[in-house]
Amino acid sequence: QVQLVESGGGLVQAGGSLRLSCAASGSIRSLDPMGWYRQRTGRQRELVASIRRGGGPNYEDSVKGRFTISISSDNAKNTVSLQMNNLEAEDTAVYYCYLDSIFGGRYWGQGTQVTVSS
Repeated sequence: QVQLVESGGGLVQAGGSLRLSCAASGSIRSLDPMGWYRQRTGRQRELVASIRRGGGPNYEDSVKGRFTISISSDNAKNTVSLQMNNLEAEDTAVYYCYLDSIFGGRYWGQGTQVTVSS
């Protein structure tokens, strides 16, 4: 069993910043890749950023230079964070963290709403 608990999100004005965090626990390993997807209204879920310990981050083109993903491991818990700066109205979405287990399977967080007002 793997549990992912997200925090952060909320309402912010355009140009503002938010930080999302996601703590993973259970049957995980520190090298499990993690990342963030988002789903905007009327659109498919899309990958925003991904990372794994010892590897470089990957970003969707529209967030490069504005978002920063980071990952840490401590006491059998992995935490992935997404620092979002210079937010735009188009960033409004439900954001989901995920973890890809080395034992197989992808696990998801519950989702957190980010709303950017213009």
